[in-house]
Amino acid sequence: MKQNLAVIFLILSVSLLLVQPTFAKGNGKWKNTNTTPALTNQEELDLLQLREEEKLARDVYLYLYDKWGQWIFANIAESEQRHMDSVLNLLVKHNLQDPVKQNDPGFFQDPWLQTLYSDLIAAGSVSEVEALRVGATIEDMDIYDIYEMLNHTEKNDLINVYENLAKGSRNHLRAFVGQLEMFGESYKAQGYLTQEEIDAIVDSPRETGRY
Repeated sequence: MKQNLAVIFLILSVSLLLVQPTFAKGNGKWKNTNTTPALTNQEELDLLQLREEEKLARDVYLYLYDKWGQWIFANIAESEQRHMDSVLNLLVKHNLQDPVKQNDPGFFQDPWLQTLYSDLIAAGSVSEVEALRVGATIEDMDIYDIYEMLNHTEKNDLINVYENLAKGSRNHLRAFVGQLEMFGESYKAQGYLTQEEIDAIVDSPRETGRY
């Protein structure tokens, strides 16, 4: 029995050692060396931009849902909130200040996004077709920017979030283009993705997962 207890105690001791943080001695003090890898300046800028860019999408879709009552805008706005939350988790993890100072719709720290929001809701207020075209344009821009951000990092936590957000945005683009086609309309490249890239996304199957 004593031998069995000794074995159990040894196993528990080894297990505790495995989960303990790693420490190193420096300046006469022991410090935790299990720190989150520092972000580059570009990675920080990308996360801050993405947080507000996902808010832009959410806010425009909420406005367009109120304007036209099409459920596609409400559904995708809910997805954009999840995108915002995913980016916020990364900001918290990497100790970055959240640029979303006011979470009410239509307020942005980035002056360019503030102007873009006004332009997009004005364009989307013209007709239901133009509202759907605005939706497709936002997803076009989001996908393009996320692809660029993926080229700026090798960190797995950022890559995982970016890839999931890109999947969601590709599905959103498919949805908006599908609605445009029901009106007998099409979506043309707006200077972000190429037309070939857009066509390849639209012609491919919807990706699974809840984004």
